[in-house]
Amino acid sequence: MDKAKIGIVTVSDRASAGVYEDLSGQAILDTLKAYLTSEWEPVYKVIPDERQLIENTLIELADDVGCCLIVTTGGTGPAKRDVTPEATEAVCERMMPGFGELMRAESLKFVPTAILSRQTAGLRGHSLIVNLPGKPKSIRECLDAVFPAIPYCIDLMEGPFLECDPEVIQAFRPKAK
Repeated sequence: MDKAKIGIVTVSDRASAGVYEDLSGQAILDTLKAYLTSEWEPVYKVIPDERQLIENTLIELADDVGCCLIVTTGGTGPAKRDVTPEATEAVCERMMPGFGELMRAESLKFVPTAILSRQTAGLRGHSLIVNLPGKPKSIRECLDAVFPAIPYCIDLMEGPFLECDPEVIQAFRPKAK
């Protein structure tokens, strides 16, 4: 089987304002490198907070590039320019609200402002799209919470088999009967 392709999308207006160090996208990349033992290829994008651009990027990564998983960071708060969840909902055929619910519940253990976060997840074709918060520490906390379900979700969507390092993260797959 070909390498799994995983999209990593940082949504930030600072990205188009000149010199910018993308700590959030790097946190996703580092976390996935720690989790996954199967071969995979990151497809990395940094784009501004523009809804149509976010939608077009998600469509491209899902439909044209064939990413089985697309993870976004940024644009999930209550600010007027935070439109990542709306863009995600616009391009997904089905939503997966449990992801956002679990991420908020996990984040509430650390900060009371987690209730302001609007992370979500959804399915487009054979792609799972997951919105994460923008802070690197929060990214790892949220991924630690939801990632155990991601490989099995991708299995159910007939995507590539993602193997995890069990000493770092335990992927859940039901036992065959």
